[in-house]
Amino acid sequence: MASPASMPSTSTPAAPGAANVAVECGWGRLIFGQTFRDPADLVDVLLQEQPGHRDVAFYVAEPHVVLALAPTELFLDPSHAYRLDLTGFDAAAGAPQGFRVRPVAALADIEAINRICRARNMVQIDTAFAWPPQEDGILTYLVAEDARTGAILGAATGVDHAAAFGDPENAASLWSLAVDPQTPHPGVGEGLVRALASLFRERGRAVMDLSVMHDNAQAIALYDKLGFARLPIFTIKTRNSFNEKLYTGPSPDAALNPYAQIITNEARRRGITVEVVDEPTSMVRLSHGGRSFVCRESLSSATSAAAMTICDDKALTRRLLAGAGLRVPDQGVAGDEAAARAFLEKHGAVVVKPARGEQGRGIAVNLTTIEEVGTAITEAKRVCDTVLMEEFVAGDDLRVVVIDFKVVAAAIRRPAEVVGTGRHSVRELIERQSRRRAAATGGESRIPLDDETRRCVERTGHTLDDVLEEGTTLRVRRTANLHTGGTIHDVTDAIHPDLVAASVKAARVIDIPVVGLDLMVPDVRGPEHWFIEANERPGLANHEPQPTAERFIDMLFPQTIAAARIRRH
Repeated sequence: MASPASMPSTSTPAAPGAANVAVECGWGRLIFGQTFRDPADLVDVLLQEQPGHRDVAFYVAEPHVVLALAPTELFLDPSHAYRLDLTGFDAAAGAPQGFRVRPVAALADIEAINRICRARNMVQIDTAFAWPPQEDGILTYLVAEDARTGAILGAATGVDHAAAFGDPENAASLWSLAVDPQTPHPGVGEGLVRALASLFRERGRAVMDLSVMHDNAQAIALYDKLGFARLPIFTIKTRNSFNEKLYTGPSPDAALNPYAQIITNEARRRGITVEVVDEPTSMVRLSHGGRSFVCRESLSSATSAAAMTICDDKALTRRLLAGAGLRVPDQGVAGDEAAARAFLEKHGAVVVKPARGEQGRGIAVNLTTIEEVGTAITEAKRVCDTVLMEEFVAGDDLRVVVIDFKVVAAAIRRPAEVVGTGRHSVRELIERQSRRRAAATGGESRIPLDDETRRCVERTGHTLDDVLEEGTTLRVRRTANLHTGGTIHDVTDAIHPDLVAASVKAARVIDIPVVGLDLMVPDVRGPEHWFIEANERPGLANHEPQPTAERFIDMLFPQTIAAARIRRH
């Protein structure tokens, strides 16, 4: 695993003073710059990077000399280096709450790590390399596991330099720290860092180093809190499609929201010109080869005004889908109290929502009393004068993204939940969870502390000021919209063929090239379903690992498909 970089890898740790050392980590090689006396040798090793791998040359003391030898193939990574003194590290502080940290124990752990890496747009680990684990002690893979569900919440890779090459500094390092953006627990990243530091301290290592992007303020704040100090060393990487955003300079769309950014990043990768038309609305113009489209996120000028009108009016959407034989819940316009009471008595539980609107605003779900219905109608009228009452259908909230009349992604959306700590009120838990969701989604997902949240909490027998028992999970919203703190879980490979066929049929009924269809389903693996609504501007981010942005650009600029596939390899 660690060896002179010009020779085949071996599981035998190198002797002290070994030269030209690189360690294979499963996602690429960690190249120890301090072991290279000749900069030309370091350049040669970097240029041997294998396709799909992402090599990192760390501890480079004189990067200007190395870059001068290969200025068109290499670049100086815009990252900072940090070091933690393990001799004074307090291993007992900061015990995890709601999760435990442990070494990987099965292939499923590696697969879970890769799921999180995909969600974080990080390079995945080669499963054949990582499992079964090597026995030389050089690499350590740790995972954070939910104490109640067993779900993997985060992961970190540790490299033991002393085991790798007899490092005179007796150092170790932390790599590939990744936390599931939808984890309900605070402190997962900190727990992983502390656990790895404790492990290396027990082995007798003196320090633990790491590299972090210069603009990752959240991570840097964590490392400062734990006592890391800056190191005057540098990192060099190769110019490849994965690293491209690090060396091409700021893009003209730097201020766009994540849903526009994912599209413009894919466009720029293909040589498509990106022009910002209006920054506040994230509207851009994409141009290539005589074709040009104005896009507001996934809504482009390829979508007709008629299709947009259908999606905008929820009652119209329902009528057209029902007319095509697709299954929809019963629905009616919210009129006077007598009509509302009759509709509620007919169905037992209802949904109230504005006839027009997006991002979950004004929607109240599973209402069972006329008082709840009246309050919800008042709130919905703040969004749209026309308010709908709809039969409440129990099940999972399924979002299906259809592009060019093909299902590209499907995901279960779950309402926001908080997990008790035994010390914080429900309100404090919501605020903390909301901050984590906002950080994980570029500010797009937050849990509003509004009347709907208060109502949902009170229906569980709690108030916002109650201290929730440690480990207790509390659902604080009924709707699963991402913008109100909901989480999204990919099920593209699991959905029943009938759901795929029905979604494509719905897209054709609306005659829309890109659409996000919301369905309620008892089970994604079964055929039963109800169409709830259609979104003409579905968010293409947060559907990893599905290639939503790629298929969107394929549809607009099919002439770039072949070049894009070659570029990725």
